Amino acid sequence: MKPARLAVLGIALASGAAAMFLLSGRSEPPPAPVVVEKASVNTVDVLVAAADLPMGQRMQAADLRWQAWPADAVPVGLVTKAEAPAAVEETAGSIARYPFLSGEPIRREKLIKADGSGFMSAILPSGMRAVAISIDTRGATSAGGFVLPNDRVDIIRTFRDDEASRAGGADVHMAETILSNIRVLAIGQTVQERNGEKVVTGETATLELTPAQAEVVTLAQKIGQLSLALRSLADAGQTQEAPREERDSALTVVRYGVAKQTPKR
Repeated sequence: MKPARLAVLGIALASGAAAMFLLSGRSEPPPAPVVVEKASVNTVDVLVAAADLPMGQRMQAADLRWQAWPADAVPVGLVTKAEAPAAVEETAGSIARYPFLSGEPIRREKLIKADGSGFMSAILPSGMRAVAISIDTRGATSAGGFVLPNDRVDIIRTFRDDEASRAGGADVHMAETILSNIRVLAIGQTVQERNGEKVVTGETATLELTPAQAEVVTLAQKIGQLSLALRSLADAGQTQEAPREERDSALTVVRYGVAKQTPKR
């Protein structure tokens, strides 16, 4: 073979080897990015509290705002901008029947249109009466002061039995439960537990009563002293009265400052 051809063949082989070396050193091209389209979520504007609202607060427009809410997850009863575009202005002036947390949806059933009246008359159920009774500020007649608004209590009347006192020649005192499972609306001027307060003191306890119960309590205050017995939360829904036989089975006779239980005949 001629030298010239050998030279051309060598150059060709060298060029091929160089090309293979260069190709082997190149990295694979990066994969094309995968574009994932986000599924669009339909939302509606829902009326919510713009800040924490305690029970009894009269709402202002600044206390309310619109918040986007998934359209398919809006519970029944929420106020939406599509149904009530002027809800902020219409709700302003209402009183919160229950406390609201910031961001909590506003429900109309948790609001009261007071129309200028007081909060107590606004929250009082139809047909019921609010009656205040005197209590000991030290808690002697209100379970040590642990009776809070919205608790359920029994009302106990203590009084002097004039007939038995005359017959026995000594003071005879009796106690009886006149009403059971009564809701406490307020203690003093406090209508709810505030800042984790577990003891509420005041000179009056405002009770939720029917008209007939209001007459009983008003009369009982005139002829005796009333005390509140706190009911357990577990049996707050019960209305069981204390048996008359147990209430009348004994009398407390006070003679020369000494109390003594005697059976009643």
